[in-house]
Amino acid sequence: MEKTVLITGGAGFIGSHLCDFLLNKNFKIICVDNLITGNKKNIEHLSNNQNFKFINQDISKHIAINENLDYILHLASPASPVDYQKIPIQTLKVGSLGTHNTLGLALVKKAKYLLASTSEVYGDPLVNPQPETYWGNVNPIGVRGCYDESKRFAEALVMAYHRIHNVDIRIARIFNTYGPRMSKDDGRVVPNFITQVVSNKPLTIYGDGKQTRSFCYINDLIEGIYRLMMSNINEPVNLGNPEEHTILEFAEKIKKITKSKSKIVFKDLPIDDPRVRCPDISKAKKILNWEPKFTLGNGLKETIEFFKQNQNVF
Repeated sequence: MEKTVLITGGAGFIGSHLCDFLLNKNFKIICVDNLITGNKKNIEHLSNNQNFKFINQDISKHIAINENLDYILHLASPASPVDYQKIPIQTLKVGSLGTHNTLGLALVKKAKYLLASTSEVYGDPLVNPQPETYWGNVNPIGVRGCYDESKRFAEALVMAYHRIHNVDIRIARIFNTYGPRMSKDDGRVVPNFITQVVSNKPLTIYGDGKQTRSFCYINDLIEGIYRLMMSNINEPVNLGNPEEHTILEFAEKIKKITKSKSKIVFKDLPIDDPRVRCPDISKAKKILNWEPKFTLGNGLKETIEFFKQNQNVF
């Protein structure tokens, strides 16, 4: 029998790739998105697929689904600092009310539930790389708190539903991910740098560029989410690429790949910007038999080509 999956935030960057992946695995997909940060263009190629259904709705409000559901994947949320700092209240609501609504739906439908959490639950970490056992160093009232705390609350609520109502849950702590369909106005380092080099503009580095990030290509992440979804693990799992780069190194790599003459300029570091970010993926390797396959060079080439072809769209 075909299984049905509800994906909230399914018109977003990660959500739309997940729709494609699961449709290819013969799942039926119900995609729910209010398009506040998602993009209808990410899923327009699926509009004639009989196994795909789109619902334009804010899941912070009550949602009624008539179909039977086997899985609910809760990805809905602004994810870039530019977006969630513009709409902090909506970000907090989708992490709290949206999570509550979708967990209630999972309870009624007896569906397995996966929360797309984030590495931001670790805040500006005092431990590097970050294992799932690390509790984090988060400023709850800072400008990033709306996102960090919405996800930390969502994790707590998901675990409460698991312990009290026996909902079969998964928690994916997603680290920096990049690839085609990212918005050029996303504000994060990959689309920022690629948009700048494609337009022959200076590369903007915030701070001294010594802060580190790890970059996971979208195809690798989607495979990890799928393996977690199909697993039996009811506790958080880090999904990301453990290869760590300074932002300055990353800028030089993009310049080299694109043969860009863009200069590098430095600006003030944003408030509460993490100094390090790198996943410990020992658990994912052991339990899911998963680790990233794409090299940074290959992933960037795919992403740069997408941005070149879609400059006026995304």
